[in-house]
Amino acid sequence: MEAHAPYRYEQLADLIIGMIDKGALSPGMRVPSVRAVSEQHQLSIATALQAYRMLEDRGVLVSRPQSGFYVSNARHGTFALPSTSRPRTKASTVSISGAVAALLEHASNMSLVPLGCAVPDVGLLQSKRLDLMLARVARQHGARHNVYSPPRGEAALRREIARRSIRTGHALSPDDILITSGCTEALTLALGAVARPGDTIAVESPTYFGLLHTLEVLGLKALELATDLVRGVDVAALARLLDKEPIAACVLSSGFSNPLGYVMTESDKRSLLALLSKHAIPLIEDDVYGDIHFGRERPKPFIALDRGENKIIYCSSFSKSLAPGYRIGWIAPGAYAQRVMERKLAFSLSSPVLPQLAIAEFLEGNAYEVHLRRIRRVLEENLTRMVRAIEASFPAETKVSRPAGGFMLWLELPKHFDSRALFDEALEHGICFAPGNVFSASRRYGNCLRLSAGHTWDDHIEAGVRRLGRLACAQLNR
Repeated sequence: MEAHAPYRYEQLADLIIGMIDKGALSPGMRVPSVRAVSEQHQLSIATALQAYRMLEDRGVLVSRPQSGFYVSNARHGTFALPSTSRPRTKASTVSISGAVAALLEHASNMSLVPLGCAVPDVGLLQSKRLDLMLARVARQHGARHNVYSPPRGEAALRREIARRSIRTGHALSPDDILITSGCTEALTLALGAVARPGDTIAVESPTYFGLLHTLEVLGLKALELATDLVRGVDVAALARLLDKEPIAACVLSSGFSNPLGYVMTESDKRSLLALLSKHAIPLIEDDVYGDIHFGRERPKPFIALDRGENKIIYCSSFSKSLAPGYRIGWIAPGAYAQRVMERKLAFSLSSPVLPQLAIAEFLEGNAYEVHLRRIRRVLEENLTRMVRAIEASFPAETKVSRPAGGFMLWLELPKHFDSRALFDEALEHGICFAPGNVFSASRRYGNCLRLSAGHTWDDHIEAGVRRLGRLACAQLNR
């Protein structure tokens, strides 16, 4: 099945992005009014407004009451966006565990400038309040809860997750949910339920190195998919691959993928779902960054757009938005519930009780929503400041992503640049980041790197980014 042609509002949005990238519309400039653009392009006002709202959600435009829409100063700087990935069209055996282990060891070293770890700063999270809740539960009912949790997890937490699922457009029952040790266990359970050693899994390219590590441990191959910084996975290219390559499952982010930070449009998501349905390929959905959106609305996950035609396994966690140390995630396995449950019982039997109860209590009121609004503002500002520091210090040829959510930046430098050599040199200067080749099963992206903006921005962080930029300039000038 071919991908659907873009809707007219998407065509208009692409046109505006092109004008911004070419300099016809500069940061801070007012764009034509909704009425003017609808008349010029013979569109309805509703269609033109839909395009502007979508660009606002992506952080490309900002609206000002009684004034109109303007090109965002924060989201678009002088550096271009990284190129669309064009990976090989054959599956690759994954061999990345050594590089991942080394990176994680350095990323956990708090004496280094923390640009390498995809975990928010404890100062941005609700650790103290959660810890008090956990301590109170332990003090009042410690003996009662010093037991194994039910296999699916604590009912109170599953109820709260199910209640929140309504906000994202996919209503779940508490019985649809199984609590896991973070999203990593959820993805591992999902992959084990749909694939056998030697099978091929389609993934974004570049993709999160933790997923690649999981594929390696499970003996699975990775088929890397062409991925754009704005639109995400190329659905038409995926359609051509599916006619040639047998694929056991597809693993994709709902939005703000790690490391690119893109979010697919709803029409592209529907096209992808239709394509996977045609080939009867299950989708494993990673929605771990969905709550950290900078636009008006949270992106709808694939599962909310499905009409019951696909086998979707939905995975998420609170590790990126609330409590990484609590290791609380969840999975909605759908048609694979029995297989996932069998693997959960074999791997870990159950998840710890007290962290589940503390998070359930935190979710009961409005505290989580208040917390999310605050960290969204902080993380968006962090990204803006980091982009400015990059543009002030990195080589002029650098390209940098402009995510509309999450807290990662993906940088692309000239082809001959060696980010692994920069990584080794940066460690000597007290800086840690993630070199690009760990985000590819075929060890591509040696000229790219990922920076995390998850820590409270201060002079120490800014100095680290600028020092890293000077090291990159020095490497290119050798």
